[in-house]
Amino acid sequence: MNPSLKLLLVLLLSLEISFTQKLVVNLLLIAVGLGLVIATRPGLLTLLRLLVVPAIPAATLSITIGLFTPGHDWFFAAVLASRVYVYVLLGSAVTLSTPTLRLARSLEQNAHLPAKFAYGTLAAINLLPRIVTAVKTIKAAGQMRGVTLSFWSPRLYFKAILSAITWSEQLAQAMESHGFVENQPRTVAQPIPLSKIDWLRFVGSFCLAQVVLIAFP
Repeated sequence: MNPSLKLLLVLLLSLEISFTQKLVVNLLLIAVGLGLVIATRPGLLTLLRLLVVPAIPAATLSITIGLFTPGHDWFFAAVLASRVYVYVLLGSAVTLSTPTLRLARSLEQNAHLPAKFAYGTLAAINLLPRIVTAVKTIKAAGQMRGVTLSFWSPRLYFKAILSAITWSEQLAQAMESHGFVENQPRTVAQPIPLSKIDWLRFVGSFCLAQVVLIAFP
């Protein structure tokens, strides 16, 4: 399926289940999302993270709703907990099956988002590894001076923000040097097709989800 339609489908389903309280539907979506994630053949560590990390907010919601609300509605607690896994697994299915560059190109070409937004988001994602490295470097430099910068230290993140500002200026200069001009027509190096088959898959998947939502109590 086209990356933009795939993302739109996940956003619509996520929005729709936010206003429903159907546990069976959530469980079915979790099964579908898990199947799609496994189909991308992720590493074992990645799969464990997708299953274990969401358990923290899911358990927090369940305990809060089930124990500390007047009604002690454990069914609603289970619905909220299952929603967390629906969001995580469906979103992960999109990100794991679609390269970031292809998604950015699709958003620009098919969804007609401004090029500066699409490629700005792509640049921010690609800068994340450099930010992690910069934080480690700043902590090491501080320890060499006898200063310990903890995880919650404001000085650590202030220095990281200054580095990110420098990178953003360098990135803007690099884009301009490669011919990027805002609000000007652009050619594409790799066209992302949007075929009738993509639309049929999108409409068919969305309609099937509506049937499931109506059929199950």
